Amino acid sequence: MGTISLIVSLFSSTGRTQHSVARAWSRSLLWIAGVKVEVEGLEKIAPGGSFVFIANHRSYFDVPVILPHISAQFRFLANRNLFSVPFIGYHLKRAGHLPVDSGNPRDSLRTMSEAARVIQERGISILLFPEGGRTEGELDPFKDGAAYIAIKAGVPIVPIGLIGLRKILPMHGAIIRPGKVRMRIGDPIPTLDLTLQDRTKLTQSLYQSVAELLEEEAPVPVPY
Repeated sequence: MGTISLIVSLFSSTGRTQHSVARAWSRSLLWIAGVKVEVEGLEKIAPGGSFVFIANHRSYFDVPVILPHISAQFRFLANRNLFSVPFIGYHLKRAGHLPVDSGNPRDSLRTMSEAARVIQERGISILLFPEGGRTEGELDPFKDGAAYIAIKAGVPIVPIGLIGLRKILPMHGAIIRPGKVRMRIGDPIPTLDLTLQDRTKLTQSLYQSVAELLEEEAPVPVPY
């Protein structure tokens, strides 16, 4: 599928066809692995709209679960190190995904501004994991990148809670186990009336929204 996506990218500069290939790959992977996904709240995503999607991050299998079930065209904010991996990095770049270095504030700010520009100019959406990476414990405090991007682009944020992924592919696991997982989609959170000064408060609201989707008790996080 990666080879097909790269070939297609020679004829499609928008990344839309590559996104379709990625969705087909995800469906195949779920079927082969014996993973069934129960989706709640899909009707909350307005067709044709642009959003910032956020989700908790427990497993490398999170992306294959999300991809085939959301019809919106979206791109990822991916760790910059992945763009240095042969074949994979070239594929990510050709598909229109954006590299981010969470350890470099100036670089992260440029990436977030670029993500907002992409949303506005191309009419697409962005998916990111606001915990900053995979986590093993409960929900970690969110970084404010999602809030920054959504406010600057003027688009709603859609929270997503992924449940059961640890059992399918644990953080340090190498074997995919068949089973059922749940993807719960929350109500879109508007940002049109907000400014960048509101992003810390918005980030805390996003944390609470995802925690409720996970049916966890959400302590007040320490903002980054």
